Amino acid sequence: MKIKVAAIQMNCELANVDANLAKAEALLKEAVEKGAKWVIFPELFNTAYWIPKQDVELAEDIPDGRTTQWMIEQAKKYQILVSGCILATTPNKGIITDTALTVNENGVMGTYDKVHLWDNEELRFQNGSKVPAPINYGDLHIGMQICYEIGFPDISRLMVLKGANVIIYPAAFGRARYYVWDIQSKARALENGIYVIAVNRAGVDDNTVFLGGHSRIVAPNGDVLCEAGRDEDAVLVAEIDIDKCTEARRTVPYLRDLNKALVKSEWEKI
Repeated sequence: MKIKVAAIQMNCELANVDANLAKAEALLKEAVEKGAKWVIFPELFNTAYWIPKQDVELAEDIPDGRTTQWMIEQAKKYQILVSGCILATTPNKGIITDTALTVNENGVMGTYDKVHLWDNEELRFQNGSKVPAPINYGDLHIGMQICYEIGFPDISRLMVLKGANVIIYPAAFGRARYYVWDIQSKARALENGIYVIAVNRAGVDDNTVFLGGHSRIVAPNGDVLCEAGRDEDAVLVAEIDIDKCTEARRTVPYLRDLNKALVKSEWEKI
């Protein structure tokens, strides 16, 4: 299976859902014009990231909230998959999560609540408590993690052992830790024989600089197929070929040689 994928790098306006969805729609249209059949947006693309005092106000229900419905509308209009990451909440707004989701024209295909929270996110969000099975779309088996979690290989490996052959990382990754983003995005692809679609923010939220940018699509052998610059909105489009996952896993057979029984027994001792 081959599919053209678009990683959308964008600056976002703090708490301005109208402006952010308008920009996202224009960038999505550009991606579709370039042939993309799956479009992925960064972490909290609809609200921007640094809005702790407005988390409750701006968190939305999935699937009935505004942004999820907007994503589904775009999927219907263009017959594509759309992924992104938003502040999600229960109907009574009792719990807020940092949640990635993927939709198609029929609705929400799957969600993932951020498990490993960065810094003071534990004061804002409830962390996720499960590693869901991949989202299946033909031969495409999609895993989702969020931002900081690109540095947690145990969760990505669990997703791959459950069948994932591509993992997306919607992110708001700061410039100061670009070196982490650079190394880990390649490592997650290479060690698992998967495609990694790492979709980062651009711009500035309050005092947080997202000029790290450098959204990228990484092949199963660790090669960077395409990459955005540091401080710009960008639409990256690349064709991914799932057969390349099998090829990479045969060339460097980490999954074949993994001693799952030993790893399981040692983890249980910790």
